[in-house]
Amino acid sequence: MSRKLGIGEAFPNLSINLVSGGTIDLPGGLGSKYGVILFYRGHW
Repeated sequence: MSRKLGIGEAFPNLSINLVSGGTIDLPGGLGSKYGVILFYRGHW
């Protein structure tokens, strides 16, 4: 299990597969300095 980010720590670089196809690179693909990222697990 990964460790939690601490206050002031940078979000790690990730490449996420999108449901619609393609990928997005995080956090660079957000296009702004601040953002909220929601990970939805989906169907159990």
